[in-house]
Amino acid sequence: MKTYWRVLKYIKPYKKHLMASMLFTVFYSLLNGLSVYLTIPLLETLFNQKGINSQSVLNKQINSQATNFITDLTEKISHSFNSFVFSGDTNQILLKICFLVFFSFLAKNIFGYLQSYFLAFVEQGMIKDLRNQAYFHLHKLPMGFFKNEKTGNLISRITNDVQVVQNSISAIFLNLIREPLSILVFLFIAISISWRLTLFSLLVLPVSIGIISWIGLLLRKHSAILQEKLSEITTTLHETITGVKIVKAFGMENYENKKFSNQTFKFFKLVLKITRIRNSSPHITEVLSVLVGTVLIYYGGQLVLIEKNLKASEFLGFLFSIFQMMPPIKELSSVNNRIQESSAAADRVFEILDTEPRIKNIPNAINKRNFNDKIVFENVSFHYDDSEELILDNINIEVKKGDVLAIVGSSGSGKTTLVDLLPRFYDPNIGKITLDNIDIKNILIEDLRSMMGIVTQETILFNDTVRNNISYGIQNCNEEDIIKASKAANAHNFILELPNGYDTIVGEKGTKLSGGQRQRIAIARALLKNPPIMIFDEATSALDNESEALVQEAIERLMSERTTFVIAHRLSTIRNASRIIVLDKGKIVQDGKHDELLMDENGIYKKLYELQFREL
Repeated sequence: MKTYWRVLKYIKPYKKHLMASMLFTVFYSLLNGLSVYLTIPLLETLFNQKGINSQSVLNKQINSQATNFITDLTEKISHSFNSFVFSGDTNQILLKICFLVFFSFLAKNIFGYLQSYFLAFVEQGMIKDLRNQAYFHLHKLPMGFFKNEKTGNLISRITNDVQVVQNSISAIFLNLIREPLSILVFLFIAISISWRLTLFSLLVLPVSIGIISWIGLLLRKHSAILQEKLSEITTTLHETITGVKIVKAFGMENYENKKFSNQTFKFFKLVLKITRIRNSSPHITEVLSVLVGTVLIYYGGQLVLIEKNLKASEFLGFLFSIFQMMPPIKELSSVNNRIQESSAAADRVFEILDTEPRIKNIPNAINKRNFNDKIVFENVSFHYDDSEELILDNINIEVKKGDVLAIVGSSGSGKTTLVDLLPRFYDPNIGKITLDNIDIKNILIEDLRSMMGIVTQETILFNDTVRNNISYGIQNCNEEDIIKASKAANAHNFILELPNGYDTIVGEKGTKLSGGQRQRIAIARALLKNPPIMIFDEATSALDNESEALVQEAIERLMSERTTFVIAHRLSTIRNASRIIVLDKGKIVQDGKHDELLMDENGIYKKLYELQFREL
């Protein structure tokens, strides 16, 4: 229950709506009991029996068997009710009873509707806040978290798991409030008629509670497994949809179909198992209740027909009350099951919320939005959390304002990791990085990243218009600035040729555009941001010659008068760099300018250059 109580903390902003719902629930339960209680005077009237006799029998039973408090309260209610109902001739009595029946059902349903509406407001509001908090928290987590998590699994937690939690909110506020109230109302009516019959009818409760608790534990265990299976299905969907081109190119449709069908079959079997367990509880409870009910009918029938201690109308009213208790008892039997299922799902959501972001602003971090002098890597070493192998080993670099630093090396040498440390996507395990002699850990993260623009090989565009992709992150951007940035990025002409120009939707990840077009939009986005520091991570490596020439021209404009870090796949693009470093297994093995590095016959740079030259 600890997890579920944590879920319930999200109710605080909606406590007024919850109080309204609870108030209407009380009215609903009272009127529900009244609508059943009215059957007694109705039957007595139809059987031509006087209501005052019913009252005397009722009071006699209560005075001999119940407490003084219940006696006094029941006498007052009965006297007032009977004085109103049983005054006048038979026709008038019948008319009053019919009116009361209609009014009680009308009012009951009005209050039921209001109770449901306000509860839905609370329920949906709580789930909205939980889902938002989980999503917002994802943005605080470092890149290392996403490196170790499947995208589909994260999506499943914020969508499917939160939905399961939602399904149980009403269990705690509706079933645990309305149903017990209904039971108490009908129990009061039943006791007022015959406490012996009522006590006998409650013998089923201990057995039901034991069954409910056992089933709840089973459901929590299997529900956790179910959510994991659902996240696997979501992950497969995400991977195959985003990688559909590769699936088709390698003819793997049948393989992916079989893989997906195996996952859905396992999910299907688990759902059936949970359904079997969940549905058994209320049905077992109902069977036990009916068993007690049939014995009650036999015993009560003897009291009416043989011992004459109970009137037929009262016995029927008692049966109505007892059997009206069965649906709420049946509902209560499923409450624990729903809470256990939702707790298993909530555990997965809170696992995200409990993940502490390791990269965050320190107390008293400073504001800094300008770059004036230099960036220095001092004895920087880095390894990922899940490995002790160093990706970067004792890196020392100084980059002055306006310099272009090119980073070269084979795959896995640590190039991308090196530039990822600068915007604090990761933090060094050893050493530090300073900007204008200030450790970047002491600068507000949002300020640090505002000074940087990043263009990567895998261009990330959103399923939005060209205009919104270019102006991403900039509020109230005017059209002239967008067009100016597009022209500088060699993107304006092809944008005008799109179906809706700057209002064209580019598709998910920009799938409606070519690779070169996506890169030029990304460069226009960086130009519009106008950062003093630029990072290019193999921005031209996947392009054809024509697209590369256009993108390279745009890059050169973007590099102008900026401090630039360039990870270069094609060495011909970095000949004019202020400085080139060559990485190998996380270490700087060469450092110099293009011509200087070519002079080292045994150097990695010359070998890479000659290899590319031969390929050309």
